[in-house]
Amino acid sequence: MIFNKQTAKKTAELLLQIHAIKLQPNNPFTWASGWKSPIYCDNRIVLSYPPIRNFVRETMAKHIEQKYGKPDVIAGVATGAIGIGILVAEYLGLPFIYVRPEAKGHGRQNQIEGHVEKGQNVVVIEDLISTGKSSLNAVKALEEAGVNIKGMVAIFSYGFEVANNNFKEANITLDTLSNYDCLLEQALDTKYITTKEQTVLAEWNANPSEWNAF
Repeated sequence: MIFNKQTAKKTAELLLQIHAIKLQPNNPFTWASGWKSPIYCDNRIVLSYPPIRNFVRETMAKHIEQKYGKPDVIAGVATGAIGIGILVAEYLGLPFIYVRPEAKGHGRQNQIEGHVEKGQNVVVIEDLISTGKSSLNAVKALEEAGVNIKGMVAIFSYGFEVANNNFKEANITLDTLSNYDCLLEQALDTKYITTKEQTVLAEWNANPSEWNAF
C-alpha cells in the first residue's frame, strides 16, 4: 500500500528526475534474473541528492511514527536499504541494525549486524520491492532472533502480484512511498512517456517473466 497518492506521485517525480528510475520501453534492460525489463530502478542514487534524501527520510519516519508509534529499532535490508535505514533511524532517534542476505562465513557469522534484543519492536526499511523474496528473507532472520516485526516500509514497489502474495502469506504489512502504477501516471502526466509507451510498460508489469518488447 502506498502512503498516499500525493506522496506517491511526488516520489515518482523525484526518482525520475535524478534517474534513480529509468524507463526504456524501446530499449529494455536485462535483469540479473534474465528478465527483459523496460524499467531499471536504483534507489541508492537518492543518497547523493540531499534534498531528495531528506524528503524520503522524513516522509518514511513520519509515516512510521503515525502508523506504529516509535518502534524500538529500525532495521535495514542489506545492502540497498542500509543508507536510508540509518537516516530514518537517526531522524527518529532510534537504534539501527541491518540484515545480510545470509550469515557471514567467518568471524561471528552474523546475519544481523548491530544490537537487538528478543521482544523488541522493529520496523524494517527496504529500498525496492520486486518479488519480495529477499526482503522477507530479512524478516525471517529477524523473527528467528525473537523480535516483533511491526511492518516494512520501502521507497518503491513494482507491484507484482507475486510480491503481494508473498507478503500476505508472511503476514507482513508493506507500505511504500510510491509504486509502479503511480510512476506510470506521473511519467505520463509530465510527458516523460507517451500513451503508447505506457501501454507497453503496463503489459510488462502484468507478466514480467514472459514479456518481450519485440
